[in-house]
Amino acid sequence: MTSRIRVGIAGVSGYGGRELLRLCVGHPTFEVAYVGGESTAGQRLDSLDPALLGRKQGDLIVQAFDPGQLGEIDLLFASLPTGGSREPLAKVPANVRIVDVGGDHRFVDGWDYGLTELPGARGAITGSSRVANPGCYPAASLLALAPLVASGLIEPTGIVVDAKSGVSGAGRGGRSEFGFAETNEDVYPYGLEKHVHVSEMCEALTRAQSGPVTRSAQSSATRVTIAFTPHLIPMTRGIVSTTYGRPVGTPSIDAIFAAAQAMYADEPFVKVIRPANGRGPHSTWTTGSNLCFVTYSVNQVTGHIVAIGVIDNLGKGAAGQAIQNANLMTGQAETAGLLGLPLSP
Repeated sequence: MTSRIRVGIAGVSGYGGRELLRLCVGHPTFEVAYVGGESTAGQRLDSLDPALLGRKQGDLIVQAFDPGQLGEIDLLFASLPTGGSREPLAKVPANVRIVDVGGDHRFVDGWDYGLTELPGARGAITGSSRVANPGCYPAASLLALAPLVASGLIEPTGIVVDAKSGVSGAGRGGRSEFGFAETNEDVYPYGLEKHVHVSEMCEALTRAQSGPVTRSAQSSATRVTIAFTPHLIPMTRGIVSTTYGRPVGTPSIDAIFAAAQAMYADEPFVKVIRPANGRGPHSTWTTGSNLCFVTYSVNQVTGHIVAIGVIDNLGKGAAGQAIQNANLMTGQAETAGLLGLPLSP
C-alpha cells in the first residue's frame, strides 16, 4: 500500500487554492495536513467550505502563513499572489518540496519550469524539489505554439497571442472592478503596455527551439518575440488563446497537425483535434479538468498559421498542472487524481 504524502496549501482561500484543496481531497495519495491563509487565518476549514463538514480535512484550522511553521509536511503548494512568494518560500525547509503556483519563480535559477508537456520538462520535474507552475495564459498559448516553434514551421519573431480569460483568472482579490455588475455583459482588453506573461512565453519558446526548455536558450537560437493582448470576458473560468504565426515556407495543414500529434502523441492531458465545420474547441470542454485542447488552421488570405489552445485557467492553468507536477515530484502516477471528466454541460 502506497504511504500517504502530507501536503500543505498556502493561499487556500483563493480560487487556485480552493481548486487545489478540491483536487487534493480526491487524490489517492495526497493528505492535506496544513492550510495557510491571510484574511481567513484562525477559521476552521469546514466553516469556509461546508462541503468538508464530516471530513477530517474540515477540522483543519487555517494558519497565518509562516514558512517556519508548516508542521510535518512533504510538499507545499504555494498559491500566493505574484510578488508575494519569493521571500517566504526561500525560508521553507529544503526537505519540503514546493510547487509555486504564483509567478515569482518561473525561469529562476534553482527552479524547474513546470509545464510538463514542453520538450524536456517532464524529466526535469520528476524528482525535483522546486517547481514553478506556468502562468494560465502561457499554459494555453505555449501548448498551442510549441509544436510549431520546435518544428520550425513558423517564424520565431512577431508571434501574436490574442487570449480571453474568465474572471477567476484575476484572483479573489475583492476588487470592485471584478464584481458581477462590472463584468457581466462586458469584454475588455488589458495589459496593453506590458504584461508579465510575455517574457515567460518568449523564454519558453526560445528554449523550445534548441531542445529541452530546461536548458538556457542557446546563442544560435533566434529570440522569440510575442505581441500579447489578454481580454477579460464574463465567465467564471476558462481560457481560449488564439495565436498567429508567420509560416516558414508553405507547410500544409497536414504537416502542421503532424507536428502537434508527434509532440503530444503520448500526453494524457493534451488533445489535438481538427476544426469541425470551421469551429474550434469550447472553453467548457475543459471546465474542472486538467485538459488542454489544441487545434490549427491556415488563414487562406494572409497565410498565417492559427494555433488555438483551450484550458481551464484553474485547471491546466493552475491547480491541475500543480497536481500533475507534484505527482511527478513525489513518484506518483502522473495522472493520479486528475482523470475525472470535465464539468461540461
